[in-house]
Amino acid sequence: MTRNIRTGKDAEIRSYYRAMYRAWGPQHWWPAESPFEVIVGTYLTQNSSWTNVERAIRNLRDAGVLSVDGMRNLKRSRLERLIRPSGYFRQKAQRLKTFISFLDLRYEGSLEKMFAQPTHTLRGQLLDLNGIGPETADSILLYAGNHPVFVVDAYTRRVLNRHDILREKTDYEEIRTLFERALRPVTEQQEHVREGDGLRLESGFPGIVHPPSAMSTAHRTAQVQVYNEMHGLLVGVGKFHCGKSKVKCDGCPLQRFLPKAKDER
Repeated sequence: MTRNIRTGKDAEIRSYYRAMYRAWGPQHWWPAESPFEVIVGTYLTQNSSWTNVERAIRNLRDAGVLSVDGMRNLKRSRLERLIRPSGYFRQKAQRLKTFISFLDLRYEGSLEKMFAQPTHTLRGQLLDLNGIGPETADSILLYAGNHPVFVVDAYTRRVLNRHDILREKTDYEEIRTLFERALRPVTEQQEHVREGDGLRLESGFPGIVHPPSAMSTAHRTAQVQVYNEMHGLLVGVGKFHCGKSKVKCDGCPLQRFLPKAKDER
């Protein structure tokens, strides 16, 4: 019985992926021009809207310090001013400086050397850093380093809860394991839908949330690409349909998977 329940959840997750991708296509996550920009973005997006994060990143880029060397040589007080739009700027500035120190001490300041580490090893090291929890660590691994780990966020939890797959308070690792297990056949069987295949431009269609960027179009394995798209698509559902307090099911590609909708079939 337990195995049948698990198999059913896995199949449903795969159905969600296909339905969302056929409806919306590639989401072009993460919107950045370099791995370091992704890393900075993962810190700045904590407790902040992406609009405010973009303002902070623009400040760093305009100041010519959106690089490991640039941020290493930047006084913390100035870093705080530049990232102020993202909120909690003092805390985030300290955490970014901590990351630079970690990179210098462990990997001679080289992101390439850092990302060459086995996923499990590097994940453990990142989680030991102040200000990095599982979601931030996995975002760095997936989006900046192309490591095959699925990122779980509040949008993912909300969708799973409202579709009666897992409770919203379910342990992070349990949710991550579910998605990685469920999506494995998609990558193994190369079932990833071709870009532009079956796209529907409907009323309320979110479109591509971000334009293509150097990082979103970089070469990656099929497994990493599927995890990338699945997370980005769930963010789209959470932002445009499955809000924390406001729900708009009409037009959502996952509407037909809601418990009530399935009961009516």
